[in-house]
Formats: sequence, C-alpha cells, structure tokens
Amino acid sequence: MRPGILIQHNSTPQRARALVRCDIAGLIGFVFRSRWPAEATAGDFIQIPLRRWEELSAHPQHDLVDPVTRRAVRSFFENGGDELHVFVACVEDESALHGAGLAEGVLAPLFERLRVEEDIALLAVPVLAYMRCEVSRLGRVSWRGEALVDELLAHCRQMNNRFLVLDAPRGLHGELLGRWFEEFRARDPGTRSWGAVYYPFLMAGDECFPPSGAMLGVYARMERERQPTGIAWPPANVTVRGATHTEVEMDWSEVGAVGELGINPLLVAPGRGVVVWGARTMSTDPTFTFINSRRIVSMVGEQLRRDNEWAVFEPNETGLWKIVERDVLARLEQLWNAGLLSGARALEEYSVECNGSTNPLVVRDRGELHVAVKLKPVGATEQILIDLRLGAPGA
Repeated sequence: MRPGILIQHNSTPQRARALVRCDIAGLIGFVFRSRWPAEATAGDFIQIPLRRWEELSAHPQHDLVDPVTRRAVRSFFENGGDELHVFVACVEDESALHGAGLAEGVLAPLFERLRVEEDIALLAVPVLAYMRCEVSRLGRVSWRGEALVDELLAHCRQMNNRFLVLDAPRGLHGELLGRWFEEFRARDPGTRSWGAVYYPFLMAGDECFPPSGAMLGVYARMERERQPTGIAWPPANVTVRGATHTEVEMDWSEVGAVGELGINPLLVAPGRGVVVWGARTMSTDPTFTFINSRRIVSMVGEQLRRDNEWAVFEPNETGLWKIVERDVLARLEQLWNAGLLSGARALEEYSVECNGSTNPLVVRDRGELHVAVKLKPVGATEQILIDLRLGAPGA
C-alpha cells in the first residue's frame, strides 16, 4: 500500500429478513369503572406479554384481567400457543362498547398500540360473545358486539397480516344463528375475509367458555408444528385440547348446516374429543373462502413489505426497479419451495412487475414505489394480485 492512499471496503447492505411469524396472538379484554386502577381514565389500557400461562398470575396487574379473558389465556397455552399479548382497556361499562367509532373514540389508544405491535398476527375478544342479542318483530337478529367487531375487522384489513378469531354470540342457535350470520357478513364484505367464526362454546367438565382462546392456540400450534410455513395448512380436523365436550352437541346434519353457513363447527368425535371441523373465513368471495388462502396472501404481502422497506428512500428509477424485482422474485421462489405457492415449476404461478408501467411519473412524484405481484396460494383456484405500495401512507 502506498503512503497517502486510503482503501475502504464498503459492504453491500444486508437486506435479507427472517420470515414473518404468524403465530403471535393478542387477546383483548375490558375492565369496567368500578375496578379501574387509581387515577385511571376511560381508554387507558395495560399490556401483558406472556410466554406461559403461569406468568399471568405472577403479573402485578393480573387482577384486572376478567375471568373470560383469563380462561382464554389458559386455553391458548393449552393448545400449543407460544407468545401472547393480553390487552385490558378501561371503559365505563358495557354500553361504552356498543356504538360505532370506538377505534377513534374511547379505544383509540388501544388501537394505536395494536398498530404499533405489527408482529401480532392473530386477535380475539372472547368477552364480546356474552353481549346481548335481540330479535326484532320482523325477525332481524342484532348483536351488541357487532360495531366493535366491524372495527376490528377493518383494523385487521389495514394491518393486512392480522386475522380475527370470533366466537358466535352465546345463545344463538339454529335458524337464529344463521339469520344473524348471513346479515352480519353482508354488512361489509370487503373486510370479512380477515376473520372466522366458531360455534358452539366449549366445555371442560361443567365449565363453559368461548372457543376463541383455544382456537388462537390451535392456529399457533399448526404454525409451529409445520415451521416455517405452517399457514399453508388449514386449522381444521385437529383436536382442541382442554375441552371435554361442547355446549351444544350436533349430529352430522347439523354440523353440515353450520358449515354451509360459513361458520366453523366444533364437534365431539368418538375417540378424538372435540375437533375443529371447518376452516372458512366469513367472506363470500370464493378467492378467500378458506382461512389458509387468506393468511398466505396476507403473510406474503407483509413479508414483501418488510423485505423492501429499505427501497423507500432510494432514487426511484430503473436500477432500483430491477433490484426490487429481483429480490421479490427470490423471496417468492423461497416461498414456492416451502410449499406456500402453487405451480409445478418456479415462476409458473407467480410473477413480479416493477418498471415504468407500475411506476409512472405521478406515482414517483408522490414518493411511492409500486410493485405488482401475481401469485396463486396453494389450494387456491386462481391467481391473486398483490399491489405492493412502498412509501404510500398507511402502507
């Protein structure tokens, strides 16, 4: 080396990321005014991260967790869950949860925290199952938990890689259950693929409880037993642990009728215990009828977003487009090899386009980078377009 010459070695930035986890769950509960901590106000909340059921009782604020949510925590870990976040929000009383606009109102701090915790992929609110149902003179069935569920589903759609596990309202059976569900899922079809409903309640001896906590654990167990891409398997035809039977025992014709509605039935199978006998979302769109199809697309979209966040502040020109297109194709090939995407050969059922046509001047002037990804999840019947928008507000 000659004097006066400095040699510096610049390494290429490391852009590789681990696969997005889809087994981390969140449970939401509520504490009413009579049990608020000192100096608490409406909308305040606590967050309790857990890795084992026993950790809940050791937490200094465990007494704020209501019995229904506490039971759901136990069910989650009994069924193979590994990581859970429990949120408990302060509200005046149950009536505070009935109206619309909760995500911008009293529950705004909670929703903001949920947006920050982007690794949470599964969500449930088991206490909602106990809210009242009413039947009008015209036979319309309304449930007081509907408004909050609508906002949670919209939130899951916004977060993309988040899925709501919902309990059928307690007390609804047969024709009334079908009438409620048909109207409920028609209210906002655009969000219904981000959630699934389970029926009926579970029993452990004489104890009765909503199934959502156990189902969060089942989802997580399926994911963990088939790492790293367990979401390719639907959470169905598996035994629910910690349950001896169901509140309502159905024969096969009743199970079929509930499944045809789009609700996932839980049944007692001889020699197996309680079994999950359905894997349907609430969507009427054939593309996202099944939970694994919805969650594969959500996971892939989130994976590609995180993989390519580095590109937001790069010059939006031909060189960047080629690099992003190459990187996205490499990730899709990895997912195809793992069995998440259809196709007998690489590139047969997926493609990527990042060029001047996806990034015209008007897009570049907004500071955005658009990538068009077409793919076909395993088990799906047609290709799905993921419009990946990097740098876009809310992306």
